[in-house]
Amino acid sequence: MSDVSTGKLDFPFPDAPAEGEAIEVAKGVLWARLPLPMALDHVNVFAFEDPEGWTIVDTGFDTGKTRRIWEKLLAGPMGGKPVVRVIVTHHHPDHVGLAGWFQRDHGAELVTTRTAWLFARMLLLDEQIEPVDETLAYWRAAGMDREVYEKRLTERPFNYADIVADMPLGFKRIKEGSRIRFGGRDWDVRIGNGHAPEHATLWSTDGELVIGGDQLLATISPNLGVYATEPDADPVGDWLEANERLRQYATPNQLVLPGHKLPFTGLPTRMRQLIDNHHSALRRLEEFLSEPHTAGECFPPLFKREIKGGEYGLALVEAVGHLNHLLHEGRATRTMREDGAWVWRAI
Repeated sequence: MSDVSTGKLDFPFPDAPAEGEAIEVAKGVLWARLPLPMALDHVNVFAFEDPEGWTIVDTGFDTGKTRRIWEKLLAGPMGGKPVVRVIVTHHHPDHVGLAGWFQRDHGAELVTTRTAWLFARMLLLDEQIEPVDETLAYWRAAGMDREVYEKRLTERPFNYADIVADMPLGFKRIKEGSRIRFGGRDWDVRIGNGHAPEHATLWSTDGELVIGGDQLLATISPNLGVYATEPDADPVGDWLEANERLRQYATPNQLVLPGHKLPFTGLPTRMRQLIDNHHSALRRLEEFLSEPHTAGECFPPLFKREIKGGEYGLALVEAVGHLNHLLHEGRATRTMREDGAWVWRAI
């Protein structure tokens, strides 16, 4: 197992590509960015060249602006060659949003994990005009701020179909242990979890490149949230297990191509940091729970900064994720108040 925990992260490409432009990060490998209308304001996409055309990894949201940027990329840096394959690392909208467009309008083959495809297809059909009862109960159980709760009662919820193109039937499955060839390289598929179920990471067999998606990020940690669909889930436990398992394949010189922020080297160090940071957060949370608290009151020990605005929802689901992990490990207990909120306390 490689674990150069004393090493450092390096960023060989410190300047991100401008909109509609791309940077070659390895022979035949282009890095581009697409905008997101949120605090994390971009998603990285990568294109790998073969004689017959391009394989792209992840796609951005389905918006008119994103389609126009892709058309500029296709005509410019990608030289007008067709997109023959789309690999989706996981089912979140910023990664799968335009997969169906590339399938239907460009004739591309979709390659992803079975769970990612099933989640995407399911969520496309789940259109809501107002929050459903299960979601309201989940928010109450989490101790959502009352003002936020009352505001959301009257808002149309986010719907997956708002920013994800309709997906035709059919995909090619990849799973743990699969090997796939594109961009003149062979790639081993290794599965992560926690941020998204059955999240694909791809490791080139020449030892040069790793496609990390949101499982392997350099300067931020992926959101490990619990939702009303599975309120007792333990994404923190799933994520820690996956990273401990993936660590054995990491080497200091691999160039990691992540879903957000900058490509980097020093993966063994970063994986140790990611694991240690969450264990530290869990210890701080456990100490905080020497007195009883709801999930909505647990932001200070977890995030160590003020949470406001659009960050609130992601912070709340991640707080539940960490509390659920303590519960699953037998390190915390919970009781329900009369208002439907779980109150947590360390054992």
